[in-house]
Amino acid sequence: MTHTHRDTIFVTDAEVIDHQHLDGEQHILRLQAEDVARHAQPGSFVHLSCDPQLPMRRPLSIMRVDPKKGWVDLLYKAVGYGTGLLARRMAGEHLSVMGPIGQAFEVSPGRARPLLIGGGVGIPPMIFLAESLRGTDHQPFVIMGSEVPFPFTARPSTIMVPGMPDGVIAAMPLLEDWGIASRLTSLQGYAGSHEGYVTDLARRWLNELDRQSLDQVEIFSCGPHPMLEAVAALARDYDLPCQVSLEEFMACAVGGCAGCVVEVKTETGPAMKRVCVDGPVFNAVDVFGA
Repeated sequence: MTHTHRDTIFVTDAEVIDHQHLDGEQHILRLQAEDVARHAQPGSFVHLSCDPQLPMRRPLSIMRVDPKKGWVDLLYKAVGYGTGLLARRMAGEHLSVMGPIGQAFEVSPGRARPLLIGGGVGIPPMIFLAESLRGTDHQPFVIMGSEVPFPFTARPSTIMVPGMPDGVIAAMPLLEDWGIASRLTSLQGYAGSHEGYVTDLARRWLNELDRQSLDQVEIFSCGPHPMLEAVAALARDYDLPCQVSLEEFMACAVGGCAGCVVEVKTETGPAMKRVCVDGPVFNAVDVFGA
């Protein structure tokens, strides 16, 4: 049985229909959750029960959905007790899932060259956003960084991207199949990846664009706080709009406990905003300053 909450958040008894276990304690969980799949937007997340013996839920970003078939994909890393229990869940089992939750990314119609930057477990929202742009006039470029093996087997890209250093050809196969350009970065020496930070590679790409092309760019990013701070600085350097999705610990995830508040700038001065329902997506300037 499914119950609605605030007309947009659903609590669903979701069946595990697939669970992939990857290097670096990474996992891709596919759930049958029709209401979540129909209403999710890039940037939204779910709050799920990892195990019947654990009362506290965990927030996980949505990576992909199929509204017609009703499934939702979640990429996560097992880093603690809760996600460790979640990693044991098998096909056929059921999990209580609350979602979709949160404010989504908003793509400007007039900026046709979105730059999507994801780091670690911040990669899933970028994949969701990239897929949402398939078949539109937008031509996204996706940069993904990871210090553990990527949750896919990279392959050489056949899509040319200006400004890329020699040998930086590793791409995500799924994005390649969609005709969306992507490149990978890491400090671990992965074959075909850029040896450096995501912002280093982004600068190389941006430096190849003339002012008219730069005016078509806006940045979207999700990842660890230091990375988002660096992405916000990158956006300021090139005078580009930027939206960031924040990662915070959450208890209720529906705005009741105020345990995930962050300070943001508003027209009336600083204010405390809840990452779960006021975010997780914010304008970078509101979080990191001008």
